[in-house]
Amino acid sequence: MAPDEPVELTADEAFTWFFRTEYPGVVRTLTVMLQDREQARDVAQEAFIQLMRHWETVSRYERPGAWVRRVAIRLAMRGRRRDVLRRARERLAGPPQELAGTAAVPAAMDLLTAVRRLPPAQRAAVALFYYEDQPVSEVAAILGCTPSTARGHLHSARERLGRLLGEVHSDAG
Repeated sequence: MAPDEPVELTADEAFTWFFRTEYPGVVRTLTVMLQDREQARDVAQEAFIQLMRHWETVSRYERPGAWVRRVAIRLAMRGRRRDVLRRARERLAGPPQELAGTAAVPAAMDLLTAVRRLPPAQRAAVALFYYEDQPVSEVAAILGCTPSTARGHLHSARERLGRLLGEVHSDAG
């Protein structure tokens, strides 16, 4: 074999290379979404397990990274919905955990806390666009929506973050 010839990787070697390349970014996105690094790692591992099951097909896709991110985000969103439902059931079953009026947003809320208050699709769009530096077209592909919907998620997220963080926009010049 000549030094310039490309080396053919086995399927296992290709998956290992892909995992090592993509896993940190997937965990980073999920950490922003979930606000819990360990939970993000768990969800990312589950997404990569699903990828491994479908590797023969997905490895031939133009953007297998988008596939694994879409799976990871869906798993995270499903898990969040389960957590919200569980907490709601616990609140109904037990004594109130918060007194009326104490749920007000503090003036000095930090950005990640504010991002956590966004709806899941907006949180995912923010994580992909701002933290992973993905273009809107890639955000849309990963979220399984059109680019205009992805831009809408980003716009709504920016507006909500502005309100949560107490930023006032003035049209007066």
